[in-house]
Amino acid sequence: MPNIQKTAAAKDAHSPPGPNAKSKPSFLSNLGADLPASLVVFLVALPLSLGIAAASGAPVMAGLIAAAVGGIVAGALGGSVLQVSGPAAGLTVVVAGLVDEFGWQVTCAITAAAGVVQLLLGLSRVGRAALAVSPVVVKAMLAGIGITIILQQLHVLLGGQAAGSAVENLAALPAAITNVELHSALLGLSVVGILVAWKYLPAAARKIPGPLAAVVLVTAVSVTVAPAVPRISFSGSIFDAIALPSLPDGKWRAAAMAVITVALIASIESLLSAVAVDKMHTGSRTNLNRELIGQGSANMVSGMIGGLPVTGVIVRSATNVEAGAASRASAILHGFWVLVFSALIAGLIQLIPLSVLAGLLLVIGAKLIKVADIKTSLRTGDLLVYAVTLVCVVFLNLLEGVIIGLALAALSVLWRVLRARIQAHTPVSEGLPWRITVEGSCSFFALPRLNRVLHSVPEGKDVVVELNADYLDHAFREALVAWQSQHHTTGGTVTIEEHGTTVFRDAADNTPQRQEPREFPLPPRTSWQPSPSVVHTPEEDDAGGQPPPRSILLGIDKYHRRHAEKVRPLVQDLTDGQNPDTLFVACVDSRVNPNLITSSGPGDLLTLRNIGNVVCSDDHDASIDSTLSFAVKALSVDSVVVCGHSNCGAMKAVLADAEGAAPSLGTGFHTWLDHARPSHLALTEGHPVALAAAAEGYSRLDQLSMVNVAVQLEKLAEHPVTGPALASGDVQATGLFYDICTARVVLVTPEGIEQLDPSMAVR
Repeated sequence: MPNIQKTAAAKDAHSPPGPNAKSKPSFLSNLGADLPASLVVFLVALPLSLGIAAASGAPVMAGLIAAAVGGIVAGALGGSVLQVSGPAAGLTVVVAGLVDEFGWQVTCAITAAAGVVQLLLGLSRVGRAALAVSPVVVKAMLAGIGITIILQQLHVLLGGQAAGSAVENLAALPAAITNVELHSALLGLSVVGILVAWKYLPAAARKIPGPLAAVVLVTAVSVTVAPAVPRISFSGSIFDAIALPSLPDGKWRAAAMAVITVALIASIESLLSAVAVDKMHTGSRTNLNRELIGQGSANMVSGMIGGLPVTGVIVRSATNVEAGAASRASAILHGFWVLVFSALIAGLIQLIPLSVLAGLLLVIGAKLIKVADIKTSLRTGDLLVYAVTLVCVVFLNLLEGVIIGLALAALSVLWRVLRARIQAHTPVSEGLPWRITVEGSCSFFALPRLNRVLHSVPEGKDVVVELNADYLDHAFREALVAWQSQHHTTGGTVTIEEHGTTVFRDAADNTPQRQEPREFPLPPRTSWQPSPSVVHTPEEDDAGGQPPPRSILLGIDKYHRRHAEKVRPLVQDLTDGQNPDTLFVACVDSRVNPNLITSSGPGDLLTLRNIGNVVCSDDHDASIDSTLSFAVKALSVDSVVVCGHSNCGAMKAVLADAEGAAPSLGTGFHTWLDHARPSHLALTEGHPVALAAAAEGYSRLDQLSMVNVAVQLEKLAEHPVTGPALASGDVQATGLFYDICTARVVLVTPEGIEQLDPSMAVR
């Protein structure tokens, strides 16, 4: 039952609860955990909101408006229980550009319109689709924003004014350093030092949020030692800062692009933050569509009353989880505390020096640049995408940088998916053929490289083409067959081995499609099914061309090339001994593969094979008796399996012998059939297994094979070695029948048979 509940709970981690879900706890039920958590988040959000507003070129109170709206509106309506929303550093550069181009009130209108777009996206249930963005582009975007913030705020920290672009800020940096205002620089660097050292303080001290402590301490010092440094300035309270939006005077196309930009970036950042928060706790998962509705509603409200754009903020959300929040009440209360503070004691904000906020923003910007992301992109081959996106975000603008990054990421995926790796391998010694290895998606995109590699093979040489494809179209097959025909005219041979999920001959007449990977524990089919291993041209067939004779040595060579390295890890722990759990008694018939039909590997089965899969009830056969003794006494196997099969040659001989037409295979073979003759007697006497097999439409030959399995199980129960082990329960005996024509296995019991694959229709 616990497993069923766990499976049901994990069925859709990001889906809304069903109609029969239990009612959610009330707002007050978790207040004991949510109230203190909301205070901690408020203390973290306050300085961050002020700093982001300052960096955006917006009114300082706009940051507090967005923090209050994000907490209350997005917290109440969003789909993430523990995510905390507010103004975020990720949109700082965009908002600063909008303020410069359109002015503050038009920027508010753009924010509100972006909220409408988010709301429509949520109602359209495309929340998951918004996650179809390459993570490396998002990480590079954030790093680019971090660098832009650093370049801006370095000027403020040094006592100057930031320019409009990263290029201008970078170019003016030497002059800013030369003309540094010492008090401002020291105050800002003090904030940086406190924030860097904060994680090394005792746990008791770290209960106070580092940003709050740094801003309060350095601001208090600045009042005494540097009263003349530039500080935050505004007039009135948060209610006085409310500004109604206005429509742009022209530039409608630019405004529309700005709306889409803000909506997409805010949505992606919020959804990625929500997914990250889900990994931090074990409670309810995020409903991504509802989260978009909540974020859109918050941006509509924030834009309509003069606030910054709102997104889910990972810093505040992580703080919320770590502080022990249990429900969305914590985020809502945090917004309420911001509102109360802004209304009653906002005058204290004007004591904060601009360089103090600059120091805070420098640390925030630096945290957006993660070395781990760079290392990951290097390991995964995405460093170029990361670097190009970052550079374009910094030196062009955010929207163009993201678009270029996404385009490059898409091209990278297409290159990896559509590119086929085609190589020619010269023989390592005389007498061996040339090898052409083809891996990946074999489409017309690969024809230039295929043609170049194929024509690098000398004329008249024997060639093996190893085709390991997951996609193969008609153009690729046509080119390969044409080259094969041409190469044959020079006196060479071409053998095509298929190792992938596609079938070469299917590409001639069928629509190509990517094939699902299949777990197939046999070697490549062309090594055990000779007919398709060589693709013949019609001309060869007319001339009576035949495949070359199969060679065990060539098979071993193929094993060494393609499978030995994969098998080696499976047999490392078998070097010093074996510990199989089953003795598998099977017929010597070449069509029966015990490891294949039991999905077992090296070391799993101890196999005894003989004509007719027979055992003895006494010690009349030393080979069988010694194997049983070794399996039960030395290896302590848990089970013994007897497996017969359809169209068995031994059973044919038994039936023919009973009819006086036994094949002339010598005295030894005739004597060996004595082990199986009791099975024929049981068949004629109406054994239950024979009756059950006949009822399901099996032939008399296959009925005998099944009865023979049941009789051998009876002999195991009478054997002096296996009998006591079976009686005590130390060993279990099982009967199987392998139906070759359907490739299915049937269970044989003393009373009848049972189809182990219920999907198989009775013949």
